[in-house]
Amino acid sequence: MSNTQPINLQEAFAAFTAGGVLCYPTEAVYGLGCDPDNEAAVTQLLNIKQRDVTKGLILVADNYGQCLPYVDDAKIPMDKRADIFSSWPGPITWLLPAKSSTPKWLTGTHDTIAIRISAHPVVKALCQKIGKPLVSTSANISGAEPVMSIMQAKETFQEQIACYVTGQLGSSTSPSQIKHALSGALIRGNQ
Repeated sequence: MSNTQPINLQEAFAAFTAGGVLCYPTEAVYGLGCDPDNEAAVTQLLNIKQRDVTKGLILVADNYGQCLPYVDDAKIPMDKRADIFSSWPGPITWLLPAKSSTPKWLTGTHDTIAIRISAHPVVKALCQKIGKPLVSTSANISGAEPVMSIMQAKETFQEQIACYVTGQLGSSTSPSQIKHALSGALIRGNQ
């Protein structure tokens, strides 16, 4: 994987700030993302994907500190912390207790918020530049296979995306595992 930062980081930042949806490379597939605090941007992203808001969304970040506005950190038991924090940065998404103030457009019908701390250089660069997490979901129409190239993304989404972020996919062959932080249950992926 190339460790280069996206060439168009400033363009991506401007699109994010303006409430646009970004398409960017992640560890395994291309992702769609936007400002988690902008309900209109999240609604646009859900409409592009044809995804139900009740399912909830993943936040991807450069570091755990960026996620504290959304996570009720005090509700994470001490005996679970080593498993969670030793898995990051990496391709594991944890369902963590959400703060009561965390928007329902992020949590859906759940009392948890899905969090991943990424090691991918493009994701890290984006989150460092914007100073917060990104909503992150696979770049596909719900039920379809995720796109695997910028060209395929542009064919699929066309003008609905405010910025196609440059960079290479990581070397993972499948989307991140999703685990429940309190029960340890595997929600998605292989053991």
